[in-house]
Amino acid sequence: LRLLGSVGEPINPEAWRWYRDAIGGNRCPIVDTWWQTETGSAMISPLPGVTATKPGSAMRPLPGISARIVDDDANDVPQGEQGYLVLDQPWPSMLLTIWGDDDRYRDTYWSRFAEQGWYFAGDGARYDEDGALWVLGRVDDVMNVSGHRISTSEVESALVSHPDVAEAAVIGASDETTGQGIVAFVILREGIGDTADDFVEELRKHVAVEISPIAKPREVNVVPELPKTRSGKIMRRLLKDVAEGRELGDTSTLVDPSVFEAIRSRRQ
Repeated sequence: LRLLGSVGEPINPEAWRWYRDAIGGNRCPIVDTWWQTETGSAMISPLPGVTATKPGSAMRPLPGISARIVDDDANDVPQGEQGYLVLDQPWPSMLLTIWGDDDRYRDTYWSRFAEQGWYFAGDGARYDEDGALWVLGRVDDVMNVSGHRISTSEVESALVSHPDVAEAAVIGASDETTGQGIVAFVILREGIGDTADDFVEELRKHVAVEISPIAKPREVNVVPELPKTRSGKIMRRLLKDVAEGRELGDTSTLVDPSVFEAIRSRRQ
């Protein structure tokens, strides 16, 4: 192996380090890429052998690509603050329309920042103190907890940094008191069988230390598996259906729709 790639979801730093060590023998560069089917090519990524990487960061736009992170009023956000990831200049492989539906194309990708003429497909991001770019996932996955904006990927990374957690998915569920409550679904590492209340409380406290007390999950569910598409994306909207007691939406893209029976049994 000479090169490792990561696509589909923001990779949390713990998974990045494991990937480099266990798969890449601690010698292969990792290109943690941000792109979409609609962009036609990778847009933000380290250049292997050139860019000094940070675990979990897509680093910088590739040569010829112009991106920025802005707020609701299209102003650039300061380093450390979350905002909307937009592409503010054309690029060679950009999509031109949606077949037979020009209006949907305009509404979906260009209406949010129509005045500026920027492409926005729904992802949030932030720059750190060194100017490295961190993709935070869909803005739909940014939770509003008592007026604080918290990304699901932040809480997931905090949970996975616990030595007993192998994987985590987080959603914001409706909460009468805080607006949204943080609900986590975690898979434990092999050989860790403790699902008792004290272990759940340990994970809640771990998140409070890693991020802040406001990010402490309202609920932590230990589950055997997470619902994923064939490309590896976690279907958080379906987990939200479970957390809010609704009938499940479309499950046709899942690898294993039966996983929800196991999740529901663990929550009862």
